Amino acid sequence: MSIHTFKNQQHDNAQDSVIREAIAILETRYSLGVNHEVFTSPQIVKDYLRLRMAAYEREVFAVLLLDSQHRLIAYEELFFGTIDAASVYPREVVKLVLHRNAAAVIFAHNHPSGIPEPSQADKRITERLKTELVTIDVAALDHFVIGHHEVVSFAERGWI
Repeated sequence: MSIHTFKNQQHDNAQDSVIREAIAILETRYSLGVNHEVFTSPQIVKDYLRLRMAAYEREVFAVLLLDSQHRLIAYEELFFGTIDAASVYPREVVKLVLHRNAAAVIFAHNHPSGIPEPSQADKRITERLKTELVTIDVAALDHFVIGHHEVVSFAERGWI
């Protein structure tokens, strides 16, 4: 291993460490507990999700489970796909929501291509999930698509 390669690995490890620490701080800030902040705007959620999901090399679908005050109960990565798709099963989402006793959810998935423009399939699964969750009185607040540098919010576009 050359010195240049070794220095690059050290730099990458240091950056990864900083990102892990930032995620831990955000999770502490937005989790259940006394005086914790809530997910009150799309920008707050975008920042959190960009740190969590932007670097994935395959598509990952996640659910943020929230209490009635929109504090984070849990962040769960449920479905893992390929470089351009992930199968999402509404039944599994409903099971998770009931198990964690969530009052609201936010959906998120990444686009490994780096381009966060939602597809028609993204819109269809969001509508299907939203319909299923209405039957158990759980609000679907938003769906975010994470690219390398940008994040698209369905709510900001009026789609949810």
